[in-house]
Amino acid sequence: MDEEYKPMISDEERAARRAQRAESRRKKRRARRMRQLRRLVPCGLLAVLCVGLVTVGAQLIEKPRPEVGKAGRPFQPAAAASDDVAASYTRAVSDTDTVQLGEDFPSRCAVLIDLDDRTVLAEKNADTLIDPASMTKVLTVLVAAEHITEEDLDKTFTITIDITDYCYVNGCSVVGLMVGETVPVRELFYGTILSSGADAALGLATYVAGSQEAFVALMNEKLEELGIADTAHFTNCVGLYDEAHKCTVRDMAVILEAAMDNDLCREVLGARTYETLPTADHPEGQILSNWFLRRIEDKDTGGVTVTGAKTGYVAESGNCAVSCGETADGRRYICVTADAYSAWRAIYDHTDLYRIYCSGETPEETEAEPPVLSDGDAVPA
Repeated sequence: MDEEYKPMISDEERAARRAQRAESRRKKRRARRMRQLRRLVPCGLLAVLCVGLVTVGAQLIEKPRPEVGKAGRPFQPAAAASDDVAASYTRAVSDTDTVQLGEDFPSRCAVLIDLDDRTVLAEKNADTLIDPASMTKVLTVLVAAEHITEEDLDKTFTITIDITDYCYVNGCSVVGLMVGETVPVRELFYGTILSSGADAALGLATYVAGSQEAFVALMNEKLEELGIADTAHFTNCVGLYDEAHKCTVRDMAVILEAAMDNDLCREVLGARTYETLPTADHPEGQILSNWFLRRIEDKDTGGVTVTGAKTGYVAESGNCAVSCGETADGRRYICVTADAYSAWRAIYDHTDLYRIYCSGETPEETEAEPPVLSDGDAVPA
């Protein structure tokens, strides 16, 4: 990513890819319009009926209307970490009550942590080094959030050719941002997590630190601060496989806990969908989705609501996922799994861990897995 950068792909190949993406966007827009139309027709009839009833009711009873405002937690950049803050994110330690998951548990590595008393409820190879794949991006958004101000979120960033070529050459999952496309920094956060977009992650890294290399240095500083640098070390901000890019599922739990304590990261990690602003390359904007959250929300998690999540995939570590769950009484949990044989299997492994060990229900046969997904980094990620 220097000034003498030379494109890795030809202008003709780039033009062909642009045309292919444009056609894909047109198909998605047509399909979205049809879905919206099917939903709007019955809704329109119901709306007409409701308007009539409200009008009649208003004529009979008139009450003062309370002022309506937007609920929301103000964004606050994280302050410099103290030793006390760093200490609060130390790894949860197993004890004699920790359930050791056997070979019948599908994911090769797993850990389930009760954050309220910092106990490990269940684990399997929790200290085995893995490549975290796109779970890496949890740390990417956390470091970015800690190095910007609220005003930065509405500033813009223009995608460069070295970013798009990096994504293409390395086969990364992307939001689909084009060379020269200018987007708000806020959208880079959502694109990094919901779409698992390497283009958005690289945009954040460049905006914050000037280059991916400088940003990765900040990421490793954060690992030191969290007290997990003895086993965790990252070499890129997108989750590409590298022998030196590694951590354990126990380390990843620490990273997600810190991210969920950051207002901006918690908002992004917990978003089911996000609609971007229109641009010349995407005149109707894009609807980004966190497919893990959307697909686990109707599963039986034993009363645990999943409040944030990120998935990942590389061949070396299979399908991975990290999520945060919360019960109705406010008790919080973090679950991390790695090396499941499919994206759906990772979802069901989280479902089973929450249901069995957080609600006390007995194990039961998991429903049949749907077909292989087609979203994100070898899906979802």
